[in-house]
Amino acid sequence: MDFSPAVAGPGSRVAVTGGAGRLGRTVVAGLREAGHEVLSLDRVPHDDPASQVVDLCDPKAAAAVLQDFQPDVVVHLAAIAIPFSAPEATILQTNTLLAFTVVQAALDAGAQKVVVASSPTVYGYGAPTGWSPQYLPLDEQSATRPWNAYSLSKLTAEQVVAMFVAQVGDRVRFAVFRPCFVIAPEEWQGAPTQQGHTVAERLADPALSAPALFNYLDARDAASFVSALLEAMPTIPNGEVFLVGADDALATAPLAELLPRFHPGTSGAAEALTGTTPAFANAKAKRLLGWHPQHSWRSELRPSDQRSQVGAA
Repeated sequence: MDFSPAVAGPGSRVAVTGGAGRLGRTVVAGLREAGHEVLSLDRVPHDDPASQVVDLCDPKAAAAVLQDFQPDVVVHLAAIAIPFSAPEATILQTNTLLAFTVVQAALDAGAQKVVVASSPTVYGYGAPTGWSPQYLPLDEQSATRPWNAYSLSKLTAEQVVAMFVAQVGDRVRFAVFRPCFVIAPEEWQGAPTQQGHTVAERLADPALSAPALFNYLDARDAASFVSALLEAMPTIPNGEVFLVGADDALATAPLAELLPRFHPGTSGAAEALTGTTPAFANAKAKRLLGWHPQHSWRSELRPSDQRSQVGAA
């Protein structure tokens, strides 16, 4: 069933916030490859040929740049992306204000589709007081329990989207996605990941990936997800939330064995994570969008790196 009038398809004008980031760069490239005209927005200069430096926390600046570009679609990725990388109040204020300001500016500029990036951290794993999920793998119906400013800011961004859905209805199509730990293409070749370790190091030492429950997502798969989402948005319920991750875990041993070592509260639920099953389900994206991740650490790491991890866990 189509929930809205015809909306922009391939060849759309797309504004991507946070376009200079590890996720943003690949999403911008993927959207251009799909035939869209893309403007990359970030607060830092970058060498993208169609980019603009702008402070999107400034409502006037955000409104001006989007009014000038007149996007059909806005994909909001901009945020302070690492928990505890700034004072907690700064993270909460910045990420929450970014979400509201960008979505409002997108609507004022006449955008027909708005996509906002959230985070799996909204589930609350790693809380100092403990964490015991009702079941694993986690999915979009799992309880949220943010315990720091970053995870709270991401859950608040989801609520910002829900507010605008209630405000404008199906006149504009909205969606949220929770991308797992993003690995950029160059990071498979040894460049440091977001946390400063290489992928091979994260595989060799389970303690490095355990705080994120061994989740990951190739940035190219994130880009293909965004493309699939934009195509499907007119025909899926408005304001849907998607968990987006790889088909396996970033680990050389089953999570049924690994998770209870680092998260004792998962000992019962983790029994379901046999073999290479990840702690995060991507079934909803597969079912509603027909999206499937195409990249795995098993195929992307050099054979020598893979061999060095055998038995490391």
